[in-house]
Order: sequence, then structure tokens, then C-alpha cells
Amino acid sequence: MEALLNIIFSPAGIILLLVIVTLKSGIKFVPQNRAYVVERFGKYNSTKEAGLNFIIPFIDRIAADRSLKEQAIDVPSQGGITKDNISLSVDGVLYFRVLDPYKATYGVDNYVFAVTQLAQTTMRSELGKMELDKTFEERERLNTNIVASINEASAAWGIQVMRYEIKDIVPPASIMDAMEAQMKAERVKRAQILESEGDRQAAINRAEGEKASVVLAAEGQKEQQVLKAQGEAQAILAVAAAQSEALHKVGEAAITEAGQKAIQLDLASKAIAAKEAIAKHSTVVLLPDGATDPSAVVAQAMTIINTLNNKQVGGKDGGKP
Repeated sequence: MEALLNIIFSPAGIILLLVIVTLKSGIKFVPQNRAYVVERFGKYNSTKEAGLNFIIPFIDRIAADRSLKEQAIDVPSQGGITKDNISLSVDGVLYFRVLDPYKATYGVDNYVFAVTQLAQTTMRSELGKMELDKTFEERERLNTNIVASINEASAAWGIQVMRYEIKDIVPPASIMDAMEAQMKAERVKRAQILESEGDRQAAINRAEGEKASVVLAAEGQKEQQVLKAQGEAQAILAVAAAQSEALHKVGEAAITEAGQKAIQLDLASKAIAAKEAIAKHSTVVLLPDGATDPSAVVAQAMTIINTLNNKQVGGKDGGKP
């Protein structure tokens, strides 16, 4: 043990220890997504990126350690005035990353504070260009405009703003009450419009239903009348055909001898019936000689029929004897 101590505290041991410490201080391992800004004699020398790097001990020093990851910072709530002179309280979240470690170190003293203040002032400026209703309706456009304005100013600091998100927009209590009343009125208006549209549609449907019912009834009545007329026409035709057939058969039967006798008998019967009817309705009846005898009545009827038949035969023969 004493021998080891003698070696360590010997001039050679001290020199070796100094060499090891010097070498260790000159070797730098830079983590992933980070960058070291190195100064030599107080002046910028180089930027060391991720991996194994070497610097000159006691001459070079790491002036800044910058993260290259995307960072999120909370933008405190602040007041702003819209284009229509309404005071609002707005807060948000800013997402950015360091693109150039050199500019982030030497371009601005504290880039986080600087970009936060820039986000606040830009937000107030963009709010002044919009009316109150637009701030709620076009929040995405407001975020985009804020990002574009910040990036124009932060380019000299080596900072790139990725996006800006407004968390909350709070108007004054009086404006909140007015907006609530407006939204309530709008909801009532929409409900009334929907109700009136429903009533109108129901009335249209009822009218269309009544129209269709009337049309169907008229068509049914028309069809009924057409069918009735067709039935009556067919009945008339059938009666006419039957009468024609009956007359044709009577005519055929009348030509024969038996038919002539049947006609004579029928005429005699009708003559007797006629005389009886006259006798029933009148107290005075004038009859020819022998009219009280039924056989005489039949003889008279037969005489008339024979006369008619002879005339018909004479007409058919063309007047030949």
C-alpha cells in the first residue's frame, strides 16, 4: 500500500494523473438530439453534434448545451382587444424547436423567454384584426397567422415555431351573457323553423293524400259508369238479338199450315178477351148480329185472317189469279 502511494505521489505518477484528467476533459460524448456550442479563448469555435467529439482541454469550453427536440411552452393568459372593441383573455401553448444552436446562443440572450413574449404580442396583434365572432369560428386561421408571424421574427434566433394552439378564449361576463342570450334565441328560432317546416310538410302530405283520394274516387266512379254502360249496352244487344230470333222463328212458323191455325186461334182468343174487357168497363156494349155466340166471334176473326192471308198471297204472286 505504501509502495502504491509512493508511486502515485511521485513526479511520474502526478504527471500520468494529469494526462489522464486532461484526456478525459478533452473527450465529449454528445447525446442524441442535442448540440454543444464550443468556444475557444471566449470566441465561438464549433458546434458539436451527437456522438464522440474532441476539444482542447483548458483552451476550448462548452458555452451552451442546446436541445434539438421539439419543445412545448405555456403562453400565459393575456388580454387582447378585438376589431369590434371587445376585450378578451386568451392563453395558449407554443410548440417550437431549435434549428441553429449558434443563432439560439448568440442571437438572443434567452430564446425561450423571447419566443414566449413574441407569441403574446403576436396574439394580441392578430386578435385586433378579427371580430369577436370570428375568433371563435376561425380559431384555426388565427393559430396559423400567429405561427407565420412568429417565424418571421424568430428566424434570426435559429428557432422554428411548429404550431400554436389557443387553449381558451374568455370574453367579459357581460359579453358571455349576451352570447348566451343570442344562442338561446338562435336555438328557439331554429326550433320554430323546424316546427313550421314540419307543419308545412304535413299540410302538403294531407293535401296530396286528399288529392290522390279524389282522383282515385273519380277514376273508380268513371270505371263504374263505363262498366254500367257496357253492361246496359250488352243487355240491349242481347234483348234485341232475342227479339230478332223470336220474330224470325215466329215468321218461319207462320208460313206453315199449323202456324196459320195457331195465329187464327191466338187472334180469336185476343178478340174474345178484348170484348170481355170492354164488357167489364162499360154498361152498354154494341155487338154485331150473332156476336154473343163464341163460334160466331171465332168465325168473324177467321174471316178477317183469311182475307189478310189472301191479300198477302196475291201480293207475293204479283197479282196473278
